[in-house]
Amino acid sequence: MPIRQLSETMINQIAAGEVIERPASVVKELVENALDAGAGRVEIVTAGGGLNLIRVTDDGSGMPEQELALAVARHCTSKLSDDINDIRSLGFRGEALPSIGSVARLSIRSRTAQGDSAAEISIEGGRVAPVRPAAANRGTTVEVRDLFFATPARLKFMKGERAESSATSDIIKRIAIAFPSVRFTLAGSDRSTLELPATDDGPEGQLRRLAQVMGSEFPDNSIAVDAMREGVRLTGHVSIPSFTRANALQQYAYVNGRPVRDKLIAGAIRGAYMDVLPRDRHAVVALFLSLDPATVDVNVHPAKADVRFRDPGLVRGLIIGAIREALTAAGVRAATTGAAGMMAAFRPGATSFGHGGPANDHRSYETAYRASGPVGFDAARSPQRPLDMGFREHDQQAFDTGPEVSADARASQIEATETLLGATLGAARAQVHENYIVAQTRDSLVIVDQHAAHERLVYEALKNALHSRPVPAQMLLLPEIVDLPEDDAERLALHAETLKQFGLGIERFGPGAIAVRETPSMLGETDVQQLVRDLADEIADNDTTETLTERLHHIAATMACHGSVRSGRLLKPDEMNALLRQMEATPGSGTCNHGRPTYIELKLADIERLFGRR
Repeated sequence: MPIRQLSETMINQIAAGEVIERPASVVKELVENALDAGAGRVEIVTAGGGLNLIRVTDDGSGMPEQELALAVARHCTSKLSDDINDIRSLGFRGEALPSIGSVARLSIRSRTAQGDSAAEISIEGGRVAPVRPAAANRGTTVEVRDLFFATPARLKFMKGERAESSATSDIIKRIAIAFPSVRFTLAGSDRSTLELPATDDGPEGQLRRLAQVMGSEFPDNSIAVDAMREGVRLTGHVSIPSFTRANALQQYAYVNGRPVRDKLIAGAIRGAYMDVLPRDRHAVVALFLSLDPATVDVNVHPAKADVRFRDPGLVRGLIIGAIREALTAAGVRAATTGAAGMMAAFRPGATSFGHGGPANDHRSYETAYRASGPVGFDAARSPQRPLDMGFREHDQQAFDTGPEVSADARASQIEATETLLGATLGAARAQVHENYIVAQTRDSLVIVDQHAAHERLVYEALKNALHSRPVPAQMLLLPEIVDLPEDDAERLALHAETLKQFGLGIERFGPGAIAVRETPSMLGETDVQQLVRDLADEIADNDTTETLTERLHHIAATMACHGSVRSGRLLKPDEMNALLRQMEATPGSGTCNHGRPTYIELKLADIERLFGRR
């Protein structure tokens, strides 16, 4: 078959296959154009999930009549200088509008601030109509109808209207986070409306926009991040470890204001929360990277969602270090959602305490109380009086502080207690079910899981020991030879000193091979071949040795779990208070090694609401 030049329409349709995947992709391109034009207000209207209609209206600078024809021509743009490495706008390829026009019915109506009137141009399946006069306010309105009518095969791959509308909403939220001073509205054919009022570009305005998108609970359960390393700055907000989601959909990342979905950034976020979250939970974050445009390539894919960093190790290290430092500086904090869950559990009908009917309230509560097994409860000794169990003299002996003390000693104790009430976790008041410490602060009630809390304390101590001195190593009787591609072997050799600090002794063994002479003692019997290959993959992807660190931390977590205070052990008041003080001084103590909360705080105001006092 002879080589021939493809038609302009077919070229644009091929480009549309990369740029325009679904209606949400169209919305993304059009909204980015509006923001590049300096819009302060962007309105989006869709019908049929965006397949029937997409209309984007902005109040930006607009386009003069003579440039409309160029706007729909391939590779024509006002956003790119002669330097492809100096990209400071969201769009720059000049492909979106001609691609959309090749597969849909597209019209663009625009007016500049200086223009006496507006002008309009239309494209239908790649056929461009002449520019004609129109009536419009300053700014631009782009209308897309019958998306993919010119390429009907693509319609078979579209999901339902609700799924496409949800994808569009997610795109708008993702973009809106980076532009808090812009007002966004999205209206659909189901009469649902997403409204994101403009705030301001400062930190407070940014946090208000995050609350609009990520929920009103996020600001109270997040920590500010602000760090800089070698010209790369990272800002944003990250959730405390006890505030999580079941998926990573609420992890937003931006590079020079551009929303991105980058594997390196996602991996760095997982690494930062590695030992404070359960495996099936995800942090809620919004991170903004600012760096020289020449050090990041945003021209990796036509959709512009992927980026490549010149120094990926620097970016990964900055993200992990900044998040961990922020979590450490924040100290011990419990998620506000824990208190909400506790209050919900106490409300009538939320538990097995009956259905709220006056005739069976007391009987249901009594049954549930007996089933729950409070401290000191013994049904055999007193089957008729379960409600007073746990508060009698016999049951309180575990908390007996000894004989009566002098007045001066009592005054000293009161003063010490007052001091403890001002601490984050307060003063220990009791231990229930031989596992939960009940503490009091000046304005709240705190319940601590003693086993989970002590597990975190032991784990952090073991981690500190790991990083403060070389990890003990065990020498192999015979060196283990691992055959690798030459590039992987070279990378491992370059990291040999770092690996030595973690107890892994390696050296080159001819071309494409590594000899392993020592392994970390903590690992015991381990698959050396697999460990070295995993490390080689890690270094190739991220230029780090996190794989070995993660394995050592996993061993430390297991040791901490088995070496901490067990459930069922009675603690004296001094022991309970000592545990609370250690928690306050230990980073990450709000969750255990498995990511479960170590304590829940219930504010006095919440307790009063439970009793109808507020």
